[in-house]
Amino acid sequence: MKMSKAYIPTLKETPAEAEVVSHQLMLRAGMIRKLSSGIYTYLPLGQKVIQKVEAIVREEMNKKGALEVLLPALQPAELWQESERWDYYGPELMRLQDRHERDLCLGPTHEEVITDLIKDELRSYKELPLNLYQIQTKFRDEIRPRFGVLRSREFIMKDGYSFNVNQESLDKTYQQMYAAYEEVFTRCGLDFKAVVADTGAIGGTDSHEFMVLADSGEDTVVFCEECDYAANLELAKSEVDFQPEVQKEAELKKVETPGVDTIEKLADFLDRPAKQLIKSLVFETDSGYLLALVRGDYQLNEVKLKNFLGVVQLEMADEEELITETGIIPGFAGPIDIPAEVQVIADPSVMEMLSGVTGANEADYHYLNVKPGRDFEVDQVVDIREVKAGEECIQCSAELSLTKGIEVGQIFKLGTKYSQALGATYLDENGKEQVMEMGCYGIGITRTVAAAIEQNYDDYGIKWPVAIAPYQVSILALGDGEVLTAAIELYNQLQAAGLDVLLDDRQERAGVKFNDADLIGSPVRVTIGSRSLAAGQAELKVRSTGQELEADLDKAKDRIIKLLADLK
Repeated sequence: MKMSKAYIPTLKETPAEAEVVSHQLMLRAGMIRKLSSGIYTYLPLGQKVIQKVEAIVREEMNKKGALEVLLPALQPAELWQESERWDYYGPELMRLQDRHERDLCLGPTHEEVITDLIKDELRSYKELPLNLYQIQTKFRDEIRPRFGVLRSREFIMKDGYSFNVNQESLDKTYQQMYAAYEEVFTRCGLDFKAVVADTGAIGGTDSHEFMVLADSGEDTVVFCEECDYAANLELAKSEVDFQPEVQKEAELKKVETPGVDTIEKLADFLDRPAKQLIKSLVFETDSGYLLALVRGDYQLNEVKLKNFLGVVQLEMADEEELITETGIIPGFAGPIDIPAEVQVIADPSVMEMLSGVTGANEADYHYLNVKPGRDFEVDQVVDIREVKAGEECIQCSAELSLTKGIEVGQIFKLGTKYSQALGATYLDENGKEQVMEMGCYGIGITRTVAAAIEQNYDDYGIKWPVAIAPYQVSILALGDGEVLTAAIELYNQLQAAGLDVLLDDRQERAGVKFNDADLIGSPVRVTIGSRSLAAGQAELKVRSTGQELEADLDKAKDRIIKLLADLK
């Protein structure tokens, strides 16, 4: 592509709306433009990257025997009601009505649609397993779209679904998809980890997320460098000795703590470390109020708590209603003499304390010298805390580390969640009807593009991995006449060799061309000017490393091809 004919509207200044690097650079490099909140137009440069990611995904899915389909984006509410997700999925589901006032939604995912299709098409065990996938636009009504295409309301996703005769068959397909995803993200040139993950609104049992490691990630990855343990912070576990260091038992004592309604204030007021305090959080669930207890130096993990309870909704209790209905004072809550109808769940970190501090359920008062089991009882002891760096790995006892990550893919073992609800059955070898086992496998195509930028950039622009670069080579012609002729000749040679090449033949200053080349981020930049042409050479620069070298013009094509091969 010649720049004089291209539509690549680069920007010199960073738009004020752009919060993270990928959003900034996708706008500045002319890859996207915002239409509305969380809704973007993909310009030619952005579309080329998307197509390259899609091509890699297709190749790896096809290698594993998956077959591509295209399902409707518009879905009838009846299917979601059958699976009981119409209400469970919540306000992120884009709902609408047609002219006949029939309820519909724009699909955020397609478990219901694919299951409805298969239940009427496959009847025999001989037709299974079957693995279908699509690449399509999805819709989720995010309450606060942000970070460009990393959290948008409309996005492109690959979603796949497998149908299996039993758990063993599902396990095999799941491992095939796990391996395929590793290959996809490796080929995309990304530094990533596969981590144990929560199934969320999709449901099912086992799940893994594929996280691109980046400081801008919204998720936290817990991993061990000595073994293969890795998990999303939402599900991560660790080994910790909660035995108190120097605490001794003492008589329960009630003290006045005026205005001290947070753990931080309490630690300062009493001059005690947070690990000697008990953090008490009151939630409202489907079945009533719940008091969750963790040691003061830990954060409560709401996903662990929600999964343990098996509830649809878990929300912090409304302060006024809490006071009226239970007498518990927010900021001074605690488990001592709590109303019987309030369930109490404690993290193991609390149960080993000998002389803790907790709220007295009375404004401006706390209890000192609190001992679980003596001063209060709990209904359940469950791991509901967030893991911290330095704690021991549950597999090998080495120290755990934490890093930030961007989720770009997730796979699930759905089991019979959807097949049971929608009646997807088959006849086994004995002619007996059985419910199909299902798996679900998703990759965020546009998120992968943004994540690649978050991991590969500098102050000047993007540093694309070769496999997904919109153009592998940028040629800068710094002049007209013979200079432009030589640049066009090399451009034609590289295109004939199958490379995507961008020739900057514009009537622009050299500085503008260099700036745009760095911003767009082709892996190899070639510069031809009057001086280099007189010497019969081209100047080459590797974008990712900054390496600069020269090549004879008659050998430049082969030198560039080798450079690109070495970068893979």
